[in-house]
Amino acid sequence: MKRKYSYQAGDKTIEREYNYIPVRYIIAMLITVFEILAIFGIVIACCYFIPYFYLAAWATEIACVIKIIASDDNPDYKIPWLLFVLILPVAGFMLYFLFYNRTLQKRFIKRLQTLKDRGYKKDDSVLLEKLRKENPVAASQAKMLCHIAESHLFADTKQKYYPLGEDMHRDMLDDLRNAEKFIYMEYFIVEEGKFWNSILDILKEKAASGVEVRVMYDDIGCMSTLPGDYHKQLRSFGIQATPFSRMKGNADSEFNNRNHRKILVIDGNIGYTGGVNIADEYINEIVRFGHWKDTAIRLEGEAVWELTKLFCVDFGIQFRRLPQERADLYPVCRNNGENGCLIPFGDGPNPIYRRNVGKSVIQNMLSGATKSVYMTTPYLIIDNDLCQDIENAALRGVNIKIIVPHIPDKKLVFGITRSFYKRLMDAGVEIYEYEPGFIHAKSYLADDEIAMIGTINLDYRSLVHHFENGVWMYKCDCIRDLKADMEDTMAKCIRVTPDMLKTSLLESLIRSVARIFAPMM
Repeated sequence: MKRKYSYQAGDKTIEREYNYIPVRYIIAMLITVFEILAIFGIVIACCYFIPYFYLAAWATEIACVIKIIASDDNPDYKIPWLLFVLILPVAGFMLYFLFYNRTLQKRFIKRLQTLKDRGYKKDDSVLLEKLRKENPVAASQAKMLCHIAESHLFADTKQKYYPLGEDMHRDMLDDLRNAEKFIYMEYFIVEEGKFWNSILDILKEKAASGVEVRVMYDDIGCMSTLPGDYHKQLRSFGIQATPFSRMKGNADSEFNNRNHRKILVIDGNIGYTGGVNIADEYINEIVRFGHWKDTAIRLEGEAVWELTKLFCVDFGIQFRRLPQERADLYPVCRNNGENGCLIPFGDGPNPIYRRNVGKSVIQNMLSGATKSVYMTTPYLIIDNDLCQDIENAALRGVNIKIIVPHIPDKKLVFGITRSFYKRLMDAGVEIYEYEPGFIHAKSYLADDEIAMIGTINLDYRSLVHHFENGVWMYKCDCIRDLKADMEDTMAKCIRVTPDMLKTSLLESLIRSVARIFAPMM
Protein backbone atom coordinates (compact mmCIF):
# COMPACT_ATOMS: atom_id res chain seq x y z
CA MET A 1 0.00 0.00 0.00
CA LYS A 2 1.54 3.27 -1.12
CA ARG A 3 0.77 6.98 -0.96
CA LYS A 4 2.21 9.94 -2.77
CA TYR A 5 2.94 13.35 -1.32
CA SER A 6 4.84 16.45 -2.35
CA TYR A 7 7.05 18.84 -0.41
CA GLN A 8 9.18 21.91 -0.95
CA ALA A 9 12.96 21.61 -1.02
CA GLY A 10 14.23 25.12 -1.62
CA ASP A 11 12.56 26.35 -4.81
CA LYS A 12 11.70 22.84 -5.99
CA THR A 13 8.52 20.86 -5.47
CA ILE A 14 9.42 17.20 -5.06
CA GLU A 15 6.99 14.29 -5.24
CA ARG A 16 7.63 11.14 -3.26
CA GLU A 17 5.97 7.81 -2.79
CA TYR A 18 6.05 6.00 0.51
CA ASN A 19 4.66 2.86 2.09
CA TYR A 20 1.62 3.44 4.26
CA ILE A 21 1.09 0.63 6.76
CA PRO A 22 2.29 -2.30 4.58
CA VAL A 23 0.16 -5.44 4.42
CA ARG A 24 2.41 -7.33 6.87
CA TYR A 25 1.61 -4.85 9.62
CA ILE A 26 -2.10 -4.94 8.88
CA ILE A 27 -2.07 -8.74 9.13
CA ALA A 28 -0.11 -8.59 12.40
CA MET A 29 -2.55 -6.08 13.90
CA LEU A 30 -5.54 -8.17 12.78
CA ILE A 31 -3.98 -11.27 14.34
CA THR A 32 -3.49 -9.35 17.59
CA VAL A 33 -7.09 -8.13 17.60
CA PHE A 34 -8.36 -11.63 16.79
CA GLU A 35 -6.24 -13.12 19.57
CA ILE A 36 -7.60 -10.63 22.12
CA LEU A 37 -11.22 -11.12 21.02
CA ALA A 38 -10.81 -14.91 21.04
CA ILE A 39 -9.51 -14.85 24.61
CA PHE A 40 -12.33 -12.51 25.66
CA GLY A 41 -14.88 -14.73 23.95
CA ILE A 42 -13.65 -17.92 25.59
CA VAL A 43 -13.64 -16.43 29.09
CA ILE A 44 -17.08 -14.83 28.66
CA ALA A 45 -18.48 -18.09 27.26
CA CYS A 46 -17.07 -19.98 30.22
CA CYS A 47 -18.69 -17.49 32.59
CA TYR A 48 -22.03 -18.00 30.84
CA PHE A 49 -22.03 -21.77 30.33
CA ILE A 50 -19.90 -23.19 33.17
CA PRO A 51 -21.55 -23.00 36.60
CA TYR A 52 -19.78 -20.75 39.07
CA PHE A 53 -17.01 -19.90 36.59
CA TYR A 54 -17.95 -16.25 36.95
CA LEU A 55 -16.94 -16.50 40.63
CA ALA A 56 -13.45 -17.49 39.52
CA ALA A 57 -13.44 -14.52 37.13
CA TRP A 58 -14.43 -12.12 39.91
CA ALA A 59 -11.82 -13.62 42.21
CA THR A 60 -9.21 -13.11 39.50
CA GLU A 61 -10.28 -9.50 39.08
CA ILE A 62 -9.98 -8.87 42.82
CA ALA A 63 -6.55 -10.52 42.80
CA CYS A 64 -5.49 -8.21 39.93
CA VAL A 65 -6.60 -5.15 41.88
CA ILE A 66 -4.66 -6.28 44.94
CA LYS A 67 -1.57 -7.08 42.84
CA ILE A 68 -1.63 -3.67 41.13
CA ILE A 69 -2.04 -1.80 44.42
CA ALA A 70 0.68 -3.84 46.16
CA SER A 71 3.18 -3.56 43.30
CA ASP A 72 6.23 -1.29 43.40
CA ASP A 73 5.17 0.44 40.20
CA ASN A 74 4.70 4.18 39.95
CA PRO A 75 1.21 5.20 41.20
CA ASP A 76 0.71 7.23 38.03
CA TYR A 77 1.03 3.99 36.06
CA LYS A 78 -1.20 2.01 38.42
CA ILE A 79 -4.20 4.36 38.29
CA PRO A 80 -5.22 3.83 34.64
CA TRP A 81 -4.83 0.07 35.01
CA LEU A 82 -6.98 0.07 38.14
CA LEU A 83 -9.63 1.97 36.22
CA PHE A 84 -9.49 -0.57 33.40
CA VAL A 85 -9.78 -3.52 35.74
CA LEU A 86 -12.60 -2.00 37.81
CA ILE A 87 -14.63 -0.39 35.02
CA LEU A 88 -14.34 -3.25 32.50
CA PRO A 89 -15.38 -6.50 34.22
CA VAL A 90 -13.49 -9.54 32.87
CA ALA A 91 -12.03 -7.57 29.93
CA GLY A 92 -10.09 -5.31 32.29
CA PHE A 93 -8.09 -8.00 34.06
CA MET A 94 -7.52 -9.83 30.79
CA LEU A 95 -5.97 -6.70 29.27
CA TYR A 96 -3.89 -6.46 32.42
CA PHE A 97 -2.50 -9.97 31.95
CA LEU A 98 -1.77 -9.30 28.28
CA PHE A 99 -0.18 -5.87 28.39
CA TYR A 100 0.78 -4.76 31.91
CA ASN A 101 4.21 -6.36 32.21
CA ARG A 102 6.86 -7.44 29.75
CA THR A 103 7.58 -11.12 30.31
CA LEU A 104 10.84 -12.67 29.20
CA GLN A 105 11.44 -16.32 28.44
CA LYS A 106 14.39 -17.99 30.17
CA ARG A 107 16.17 -18.58 26.86
CA PHE A 108 15.87 -14.87 26.04
CA ILE A 109 17.32 -13.90 29.43
CA LYS A 110 20.18 -16.35 28.93
CA ARG A 111 20.95 -15.00 25.44
CA LEU A 112 20.76 -11.44 26.72
CA GLN A 113 23.23 -12.17 29.51
CA THR A 114 25.59 -13.94 27.09
CA LEU A 115 25.63 -10.88 24.83
CA LYS A 116 26.27 -8.56 27.78
CA ASP A 117 29.14 -10.77 28.96
CA ARG A 118 30.76 -10.45 25.55
CA GLY A 119 31.20 -6.73 26.11
CA TYR A 120 34.26 -4.94 27.39
CA LYS A 121 35.56 -5.05 30.99
CA LYS A 122 36.54 -1.89 32.82
CA ASP A 123 37.46 -0.88 36.38
CA ASP A 124 35.96 2.50 37.29
CA SER A 125 37.32 2.76 40.83
CA VAL A 126 40.33 5.02 40.12
CA LEU A 127 38.37 7.46 37.94
CA LEU A 128 35.43 7.52 40.38
CA GLU A 129 37.75 8.31 43.28
CA LYS A 130 39.37 11.13 41.31
CA LEU A 131 35.92 12.51 40.51
CA ARG A 132 34.81 12.16 44.15
CA LYS A 133 37.71 14.33 45.31
CA GLU A 134 36.84 16.99 42.74
CA ASN A 135 33.04 16.94 42.99
CA PRO A 136 31.29 14.50 45.38
CA VAL A 137 27.85 15.27 43.91
CA ALA A 138 28.93 14.44 40.36
CA ALA A 139 30.74 11.33 41.61
CA SER A 140 27.63 10.04 43.37
CA GLN A 141 25.57 10.58 40.21
CA ALA A 142 28.18 8.74 38.14
CA LYS A 143 28.40 5.83 40.57
CA MET A 144 24.64 5.34 40.65
CA LEU A 145 24.32 5.57 36.87
CA CYS A 146 27.08 3.02 36.29
CA HIS A 147 25.34 0.66 38.69
CA ILE A 148 21.75 0.85 37.42
CA ALA A 149 22.68 1.00 33.71
CA GLU A 150 25.56 -1.53 33.91
CA SER A 151 27.73 1.06 32.21
CA HIS A 152 31.13 2.60 32.92
CA LEU A 153 32.77 5.97 33.49
CA PHE A 154 35.16 7.27 30.83
CA ALA A 155 37.58 10.16 30.46
CA ASP A 156 39.76 11.47 27.65
CA THR A 157 37.05 11.09 25.03
CA LYS A 158 36.70 13.78 22.39
CA GLN A 159 33.20 15.26 21.98
CA LYS A 160 31.53 17.46 19.41
CA TYR A 161 28.09 18.96 19.94
CA TYR A 162 25.65 19.51 17.06
CA PRO A 163 22.88 22.10 17.48
CA LEU A 164 21.10 20.84 14.33
CA GLY A 165 20.69 17.54 12.51
CA GLU A 166 22.08 18.96 9.28
CA ASP A 167 25.35 19.82 11.05
CA MET A 168 25.67 16.22 12.21
CA HIS A 169 24.80 14.91 8.74
CA ARG A 170 27.90 16.43 7.12
CA ASP A 171 30.35 14.98 9.65
CA MET A 172 28.57 11.64 9.68
CA LEU A 173 29.09 11.20 5.94
CA ASP A 174 32.80 12.03 6.25
CA ASP A 175 33.27 9.51 9.06
CA LEU A 176 31.35 6.82 7.18
CA ARG A 177 33.56 7.29 4.12
CA ASN A 178 36.62 6.74 6.31
CA ALA A 179 35.33 3.53 7.94
CA GLU A 180 37.82 0.65 7.69
CA LYS A 181 36.49 -2.22 9.83
CA PHE A 182 32.81 -1.96 10.76
CA ILE A 183 29.76 0.31 10.74
CA TYR A 184 26.87 -0.27 13.14
CA MET A 185 23.63 1.73 12.85
CA GLU A 186 20.58 1.54 15.13
CA TYR A 187 17.69 4.00 14.68
CA PHE A 188 14.03 4.29 15.61
CA ILE A 189 13.09 5.76 12.24
CA VAL A 190 14.75 5.32 8.86
CA GLU A 191 13.03 6.87 5.86
CA GLU A 192 14.07 6.90 2.24
CA GLY A 193 15.13 10.37 1.14
CA LYS A 194 18.20 12.58 0.86
CA PHE A 195 19.46 11.82 4.38
CA TRP A 196 19.17 8.02 4.25
CA ASN A 197 20.08 7.66 0.57
CA SER A 198 23.33 9.61 1.09
CA ILE A 199 24.22 7.17 3.88
CA LEU A 200 23.05 4.07 2.00
CA ASP A 201 25.27 4.85 -1.00
CA ILE A 202 28.30 4.79 1.31
CA LEU A 203 27.11 1.66 3.14
CA LYS A 204 26.82 -0.22 -0.16
CA GLU A 205 30.37 0.72 -1.13
CA LYS A 206 31.77 -0.18 2.26
CA ALA A 207 29.97 -3.54 2.38
CA ALA A 208 31.28 -4.36 -1.11
CA SER A 209 34.83 -3.51 0.00
CA GLY A 210 34.71 -5.90 2.99
CA VAL A 211 33.71 -3.55 5.80
CA GLU A 212 31.18 -5.20 8.12
CA VAL A 213 27.95 -3.18 7.96
CA ARG A 214 25.03 -3.82 10.30
CA VAL A 215 21.79 -1.82 10.29
CA MET A 216 18.85 -2.11 12.68
CA TYR A 217 15.66 -0.07 12.69
CA ASP A 218 12.51 -0.28 14.78
CA ASP A 219 9.81 -2.31 13.06
CA ILE A 220 6.87 -0.20 14.24
CA GLY A 221 8.83 3.06 14.09
CA CYS A 222 9.37 2.43 10.36
CA MET A 223 5.88 1.08 9.70
CA SER A 224 4.98 3.95 7.38
CA THR A 225 8.48 4.86 6.17
CA LEU A 226 9.94 1.59 4.84
CA PRO A 227 8.63 -1.49 3.05
CA GLY A 228 7.80 -4.34 5.42
CA ASP A 229 10.65 -6.46 4.00
CA TYR A 230 13.21 -3.67 3.66
CA HIS A 231 15.81 -5.62 5.62
CA LYS A 232 15.88 -8.17 2.79
CA GLN A 233 16.64 -5.42 0.31
CA LEU A 234 19.54 -4.23 2.48
CA ARG A 235 20.86 -7.78 2.75
CA SER A 236 21.01 -7.96 -1.05
CA PHE A 237 23.58 -5.12 -0.84
CA GLY A 238 25.74 -7.13 1.57
CA ILE A 239 24.43 -5.25 4.62
CA GLN A 240 23.47 -7.27 7.69
CA ALA A 241 20.08 -5.79 8.52
CA THR A 242 17.15 -6.56 10.78
CA PRO A 243 14.09 -4.80 12.17
CA PHE A 244 14.04 -4.57 15.96
CA SER A 245 11.33 -6.69 17.62
CA ARG A 246 9.63 -7.65 14.39
CA MET A 247 5.87 -7.21 14.71
CA LYS A 248 4.27 -10.67 14.57
CA GLY A 249 0.80 -10.11 15.99
CA ASN A 250 1.44 -11.18 19.57
CA ALA A 251 -0.90 -9.75 22.18
CA ASP A 252 1.85 -8.65 24.54
CA SER A 253 4.20 -5.71 25.07
CA GLU A 254 5.60 -5.67 21.52
CA PHE A 255 3.62 -2.49 20.86
CA ASN A 256 4.96 -0.74 23.96
CA ASN A 257 8.62 -1.69 24.17
CA ARG A 258 9.97 -0.13 21.01
CA ASN A 259 13.60 0.72 20.26
CA HIS A 260 13.88 4.51 20.38
CA ARG A 261 17.69 4.49 20.39
CA LYS A 262 19.82 6.38 17.88
CA ILE A 263 23.32 4.97 17.61
CA LEU A 264 26.02 5.03 14.94
CA VAL A 265 29.37 3.36 15.67
CA ILE A 266 32.31 3.44 13.27
CA ASP A 267 35.34 1.20 13.85
CA GLY A 268 34.69 1.17 17.61
CA ASN A 269 36.23 4.60 18.24
CA ILE A 270 33.74 7.04 16.66
CA GLY A 271 30.13 7.19 17.78
CA TYR A 272 27.07 9.37 17.24
CA THR A 273 23.89 9.68 19.28
CA GLY A 274 21.20 12.22 20.12
CA GLY A 275 17.67 12.94 19.00
CA VAL A 276 18.20 12.75 15.24
CA ASN A 277 16.48 9.95 13.30
CA ILE A 278 17.42 9.16 9.70
CA ALA A 279 14.67 11.06 7.89
CA ASP A 280 14.68 14.27 5.88
CA GLU A 281 12.71 16.44 8.33
CA TYR A 282 15.50 15.92 10.88
CA ILE A 283 17.94 17.79 8.64
CA ASN A 284 15.30 20.31 7.47
CA GLU A 285 15.22 19.01 3.91
CA ILE A 286 11.45 18.88 4.22
CA VAL A 287 9.16 20.96 6.41
CA ARG A 288 6.50 19.21 8.47
CA PHE A 289 6.06 21.28 11.65
CA GLY A 290 8.07 24.40 10.93
CA HIS A 291 11.81 24.43 11.59
CA TRP A 292 12.98 21.12 13.08
CA LYS A 293 15.35 21.74 15.98
CA ASP A 294 17.33 18.73 17.15
CA THR A 295 20.65 18.01 18.82
CA ALA A 296 23.31 15.31 18.64
CA ILE A 297 26.78 14.51 19.87
CA ARG A 298 29.84 12.86 18.32
CA LEU A 299 32.21 10.89 20.54
CA GLU A 300 35.75 9.80 19.68
CA GLY A 301 37.57 7.58 22.13
CA GLU A 302 36.99 4.69 24.50
CA ALA A 303 33.54 5.93 25.63
CA VAL A 304 32.31 4.69 22.25
CA TRP A 305 32.73 1.17 23.63
CA GLU A 306 29.42 1.50 25.47
CA LEU A 307 27.56 2.46 22.29
CA THR A 308 29.12 -0.57 20.60
CA LYS A 309 27.99 -2.82 23.43
CA LEU A 310 24.44 -1.48 23.33
CA PHE A 311 24.23 -2.10 19.60
CA CYS A 312 25.68 -5.61 19.82
CA VAL A 313 23.19 -6.63 22.51
CA ASP A 314 20.20 -5.14 20.65
CA PHE A 315 21.28 -6.65 17.35
CA GLY A 316 22.16 -10.04 18.81
CA ILE A 317 18.82 -10.64 20.56
CA GLN A 318 17.02 -10.40 17.21
CA PHE A 319 18.49 -13.76 16.11
CA ARG A 320 18.25 -17.28 17.47
CA ARG A 321 21.87 -17.87 16.58
CA LEU A 322 24.19 -15.39 18.23
CA PRO A 323 26.30 -13.28 15.83
CA GLN A 324 30.00 -14.08 15.66
CA GLU A 325 32.25 -12.15 17.98
CA ARG A 326 34.77 -9.66 16.59
CA ALA A 327 38.18 -9.14 18.13
CA ASP A 328 38.30 -5.44 17.17
CA LEU A 329 34.99 -4.22 18.61
CA TYR A 330 36.63 -2.42 21.55
CA PRO A 331 39.94 -0.96 20.31
CA VAL A 332 42.35 0.86 22.59
CA CYS A 333 42.07 4.50 21.55
CA ARG A 334 44.75 7.14 21.47
CA ASN A 335 44.97 9.88 24.08
CA ASN A 336 42.79 12.81 22.98
CA GLY A 337 43.71 15.19 25.82
CA GLU A 338 40.06 16.03 26.45
CA ASN A 339 38.62 17.48 29.65
CA GLY A 340 35.82 16.04 31.73
CA CYS A 341 34.32 12.59 32.01
CA LEU A 342 31.23 10.91 30.61
CA ILE A 343 29.02 7.84 30.76
CA PRO A 344 27.19 6.61 27.66
CA PHE A 345 24.32 4.45 28.91
CA GLY A 346 21.24 2.53 27.88
CA ASP A 347 17.74 2.53 29.32
CA GLY A 348 14.76 0.28 28.74
CA PRO A 349 11.70 -1.49 30.09
CA ASN A 350 11.50 -3.64 33.18
CA PRO A 351 12.76 -6.36 33.71
CA ILE A 352 15.64 -5.76 31.27
CA TYR A 353 16.43 -2.63 33.29
CA ARG A 354 15.33 -2.84 36.92
CA ARG A 355 15.13 0.93 37.33
CA ASN A 356 14.10 3.83 35.09
CA VAL A 357 17.63 4.88 34.19
CA GLY A 358 16.87 8.06 32.23
CA LYS A 359 14.43 9.31 34.84
CA SER A 360 17.01 8.66 37.59
CA VAL A 361 19.64 10.67 35.70
CA ILE A 362 17.29 13.64 35.36
CA GLN A 363 16.17 13.42 39.00
CA ASN A 364 19.79 13.34 40.18
CA MET A 365 20.63 16.37 38.06
CA LEU A 366 17.67 18.24 39.59
CA SER A 367 18.46 17.26 43.17
CA GLY A 368 22.15 18.12 42.83
CA ALA A 369 21.67 21.48 41.10
CA THR A 370 22.22 24.70 43.05
CA LYS A 371 22.05 27.34 40.29
CA SER A 372 20.26 26.32 37.11
CA VAL A 373 18.73 23.45 35.13
CA TYR A 374 17.86 23.82 31.44
CA MET A 375 15.85 21.17 29.58
CA THR A 376 14.69 20.72 26.00
CA THR A 377 12.07 18.11 25.20
CA PRO A 378 9.39 17.62 22.53
CA TYR A 379 6.91 16.34 25.14
CA LEU A 380 6.30 17.23 28.78
CA ILE A 381 4.18 14.40 30.19
CA ILE A 382 5.69 13.50 33.54
CA ASP A 383 4.66 11.56 36.62
CA ASN A 384 4.10 13.15 40.02
CA ASP A 385 7.58 12.17 41.27
CA LEU A 386 9.43 13.95 38.48
CA CYS A 387 7.04 16.89 38.58
CA GLN A 388 7.74 17.34 42.29
CA ASP A 389 11.49 17.10 41.71
CA ILE A 390 11.27 19.93 39.19
CA GLU A 391 9.09 21.97 41.54
CA ASN A 392 11.34 21.35 44.54
CA ALA A 393 14.42 22.47 42.63
CA ALA A 394 12.65 25.66 41.54
CA LEU A 395 11.40 26.34 45.07
CA ARG A 396 15.00 25.97 46.34
CA GLY A 397 15.91 28.86 44.07
CA VAL A 398 17.32 26.86 41.17
CA ASN A 399 16.59 28.58 37.85
CA ILE A 400 14.59 25.96 35.93
CA LYS A 401 13.94 26.58 32.23
CA ILE A 402 12.11 24.08 30.01
CA ILE A 403 11.91 24.44 26.22
CA VAL A 404 9.12 22.66 24.33
CA PRO A 405 7.71 23.02 20.79
CA HIS A 406 5.34 25.77 19.71
CA ILE A 407 4.17 23.83 16.65
CA PRO A 408 3.15 20.33 17.82
CA ASP A 409 3.46 17.04 15.97
CA LYS A 410 0.60 15.48 17.99
CA LYS A 411 -2.14 17.84 19.15
CA LEU A 412 -3.50 15.66 21.96
CA VAL A 413 -0.02 15.07 23.37
CA PHE A 414 0.71 18.80 23.08
CA GLY A 415 -2.48 19.51 25.01
CA ILE A 416 -1.30 17.24 27.83
CA THR A 417 2.10 18.98 27.74
CA ARG A 418 0.41 22.34 28.24
CA SER A 419 -1.67 20.96 31.11
CA PHE A 420 1.53 20.84 33.22
CA TYR A 421 2.41 24.49 32.65
CA LYS A 422 0.42 26.08 35.49
CA ARG A 423 1.61 23.71 38.20
CA LEU A 424 5.25 24.10 37.21
CA MET A 425 5.02 27.86 36.70
CA ASP A 426 3.41 28.28 40.12
CA ALA A 427 6.63 26.84 41.57
CA GLY A 428 8.75 29.31 39.59
CA VAL A 429 9.62 27.19 36.54
CA GLU A 430 10.09 29.14 33.29
CA ILE A 431 8.59 27.48 30.21
CA TYR A 432 9.47 28.43 26.64
CA GLU A 433 7.85 27.36 23.38
CA TYR A 434 10.12 27.18 20.33
CA GLU A 435 8.29 29.59 18.02
CA PRO A 436 9.96 28.66 14.67
CA GLY A 437 8.61 25.11 14.82
CA PHE A 438 9.16 21.76 16.50
CA ILE A 439 11.94 21.06 18.97
CA HIS A 440 12.87 17.38 19.06
CA ALA A 441 16.05 17.78 21.11
CA LYS A 442 16.46 15.85 24.36
CA SER A 443 19.12 17.85 26.20
CA TYR A 444 19.55 18.52 29.92
CA LEU A 445 22.03 20.86 31.62
CA ALA A 446 22.62 21.46 35.34
CA ASP A 447 24.79 24.24 36.80
CA ASP A 448 26.71 24.52 33.49
CA GLU A 449 28.77 21.49 34.59
CA ILE A 450 26.64 18.35 34.28
CA ALA A 451 24.71 17.54 31.10
CA MET A 452 22.88 14.72 29.38
CA ILE A 453 22.19 14.40 25.66
CA GLY A 454 20.39 11.45 24.15
CA THR A 455 17.07 10.02 23.05
CA ILE A 456 15.13 10.41 26.31
CA ASN A 457 12.01 12.59 26.23
CA LEU A 458 10.09 13.78 29.26
CA ASP A 459 7.17 11.44 28.67
CA TYR A 460 6.09 7.98 29.83
CA ARG A 461 6.96 6.34 26.54
CA SER A 462 10.62 7.33 26.90
CA LEU A 463 10.93 7.12 30.67
CA VAL A 464 9.12 3.79 31.15
CA HIS A 465 8.41 1.80 27.99
CA HIS A 466 11.02 2.38 25.27
CA PHE A 467 14.62 1.27 24.83
CA GLU A 468 16.61 4.52 25.03
CA ASN A 469 20.17 5.75 25.36
CA GLY A 470 22.03 8.87 26.41
CA VAL A 471 25.38 10.35 27.40
CA TRP A 472 25.90 11.80 30.88
CA MET A 473 28.75 14.34 31.01
CA TYR A 474 30.67 16.27 33.63
CA LYS A 475 32.81 19.30 32.72
CA CYS A 476 33.19 18.11 29.14
CA ASP A 477 34.29 20.74 26.64
CA CYS A 478 31.10 20.42 24.59
CA ILE A 479 28.93 21.54 27.54
CA ARG A 480 29.83 25.15 26.73
CA ASP A 481 28.44 24.68 23.23
CA LEU A 482 25.28 23.09 24.64
CA LYS A 483 24.77 26.04 27.01
CA ALA A 484 25.27 28.58 24.21
CA ASP A 485 22.83 26.71 21.97
CA MET A 486 20.19 26.54 24.70
CA GLU A 487 20.44 30.28 25.29
CA ASP A 488 20.27 30.95 21.56
CA THR A 489 17.23 28.68 21.30
CA MET A 490 15.45 30.47 24.18
CA ALA A 491 15.99 33.77 22.36
CA LYS A 492 13.83 32.34 19.54
CA CYS A 493 11.12 31.12 21.90
CA ILE A 494 7.90 32.50 23.32
CA ARG A 495 8.04 32.56 27.10
CA VAL A 496 4.76 31.21 28.44
CA THR A 497 2.87 33.68 30.65
CA PRO A 498 -0.13 33.08 32.96
CA ASP A 499 -2.56 34.77 30.55
CA MET A 500 -1.66 32.16 27.91
CA LEU A 501 -2.93 29.32 30.11
CA LYS A 502 -6.66 29.99 29.72
CA THR A 503 -8.59 27.11 28.14
CA SER A 504 -12.21 26.24 27.51
CA LEU A 505 -14.07 23.90 29.86
CA LEU A 506 -14.21 21.18 27.18
CA GLU A 507 -10.48 21.43 26.48
CA SER A 508 -9.68 21.23 30.18
CA LEU A 509 -11.86 18.13 30.50
CA ILE A 510 -10.18 16.42 27.53
CA ARG A 511 -6.72 17.19 28.93
CA SER A 512 -7.67 15.89 32.39
CA VAL A 513 -8.96 12.59 31.03
CA ALA A 514 -5.97 12.25 28.69
CA ARG A 515 -3.56 12.79 31.59
CA ILE A 516 -5.08 9.85 33.46
CA PHE A 517 -4.26 7.51 30.59
CA ALA A 518 -0.99 9.22 29.57
CA PRO A 519 1.16 6.38 31.02
CA MET A 520 -0.47 3.99 28.52
CA MET A 521 -0.16 6.25 25.46
